[in-house]
Amino acid sequence: MWRDSFRLQIFCLLMAVLAVVVLVHNFFQLENLDDDTVSGSNWITENNVQHSLSQTNKTTRKPYCGYTQQTLSKREQEEQETLLAAIQWPKPPDNKIAFAQSTDPTRSDFVIVKPSRFFKVGDELEVLVRMKDFQGKPKRYGGDYLQARIHSPLLKAGATGRIVDCHNGLYKVFFTLLWPGEVKVSVSLVHPSEAIQVLLRLREERPDRVYFKSSFKSGRYSETTECNVCLPGDLPVCNFTDPYTGEPWFCYKPRKLSCASRISHAKGGYLKGLLTKEESLFFQSHVNIKRPILSSGPDSVTVKPKAFTDVIAMNRAEDPTASPSGYYYEDQWRSRTHWIHNFNKSDDITECLQGKVIHLFGDSTIRQWFEYLTAFVPDLVEFNLRSPKNVGPFMSVDLKHNILLKFRCHGPPIRFSTVFSSELRYIANELNGIVGGRNTVIAITIWSHFSTFPVEVYIRRLRNIRRAVIQLLDRSPETLIVIRTANVQELGPEVSLFNSDWYSFQLDSVMRKMFSGIAVHFVDAWEMSVAHYLPHNLHPQEVIVKNQIDAFLSYVCPLQT
Repeated sequence: MWRDSFRLQIFCLLMAVLAVVVLVHNFFQLENLDDDTVSGSNWITENNVQHSLSQTNKTTRKPYCGYTQQTLSKREQEEQETLLAAIQWPKPPDNKIAFAQSTDPTRSDFVIVKPSRFFKVGDELEVLVRMKDFQGKPKRYGGDYLQARIHSPLLKAGATGRIVDCHNGLYKVFFTLLWPGEVKVSVSLVHPSEAIQVLLRLREERPDRVYFKSSFKSGRYSETTECNVCLPGDLPVCNFTDPYTGEPWFCYKPRKLSCASRISHAKGGYLKGLLTKEESLFFQSHVNIKRPILSSGPDSVTVKPKAFTDVIAMNRAEDPTASPSGYYYEDQWRSRTHWIHNFNKSDDITECLQGKVIHLFGDSTIRQWFEYLTAFVPDLVEFNLRSPKNVGPFMSVDLKHNILLKFRCHGPPIRFSTVFSSELRYIANELNGIVGGRNTVIAITIWSHFSTFPVEVYIRRLRNIRRAVIQLLDRSPETLIVIRTANVQELGPEVSLFNSDWYSFQLDSVMRKMFSGIAVHFVDAWEMSVAHYLPHNLHPQEVIVKNQIDAFLSYVCPLQT
């Protein structure tokens, strides 16, 4: 009898194991099916050719905390490898380069190729940049991070250039000449290649250099503990990973309070002493951070106008991939990717937004849009939600014209002063709660607060947002979704370690690739900040914000041509 009982137990055990195997198999089938549904387009495209994993060099990455536990589908893994390969940066031949052998912007120079030739609007201008070190010797490798623009100060005109690294100390910059008159060339060294290697090391090894905190409270007793995407050590933690998106977030557990007693999130601070003495020499404000590189010859060319019909053809807004995407003329942004009209009167904005709900999601750079619209349109009155200043959420209402404007910050990591725990929302979850339709407008920006983390952290966040965007457009195709890109900012030795333009440039490149081929529109805040004559600022001045708003509203209310 005991043998029959034993056989029965073995049979039950085998059936249980079989059930688990079937369940796991079905789970992966569902996961892959969902991925195929969400990823219906080829995200990573260049000249309409999809890059496969075999076409890129696999990058060896040091696993980072909870992100080592990500379960990626084959498609997601291939995309991540392709993205990481696309932003790989050239390295110096030696890991330890002496400061004297690093790039010196004052000894480097640029020359305009054939400056005396006849130029007309629409022509391409080529510039050669030649890098030298502090000993005056030519550099023999690339990897410097440059920014370049053409401009005509009297016309308040400007445009960015396309920079090509020749990997031998030489760089080519190509500009499209877009207006007539005297056009000057400006080139700046943002960071030498030796500094970029330090930034790379910090991104991979010290993602904790910005730390966060949360307050826990019960009655009169409160505690504050450190929080982050990843927490070192063996101390007990509170797991605040989002159940819907799987976005990880942890805080050290309070000594006496429960995890459920968390009331707020805030930026904790910035770590000091991150660099060695030698590394700090690569980050000096008036030496090698955002320093101009001067021309060894003429620094301007004279551009003749084109025939009127040629100018009209050149400015047709039919190419969403045009480079540059636009240019300033008389302080107004003229896009080459879509028609822009100027909303100079508040009545024009009111007419455009009448009957619409506008959701702004992201960081303080898109909060500027909320502040601009609320201040500029008299009938748009902010409703006091008693939210913390500069944090939100915020809401403005125009009852007469049935306009609702809302701003909400993205979920952690976010370096705001204090955000109530109940207001920590992930953009993907918010999008899933929106019905959508032709009177729904959504604008998103997310980049600055991810600059200290390995790029995989950012890719995961964008993947969740992209999935929610596709699902929203699937159920409500008339919903308008606009993405505001990153922008450049003023840099010093300390800011460079946390929010360098190079970090932002890399994240922005990833974002553009991940959202290519989807029915979303872009406001190119990056080019709009590089091309302008005003000093770089994390929060651009009003004239730049106004041009961003014009570009945004021109998607909402397209000009009939």
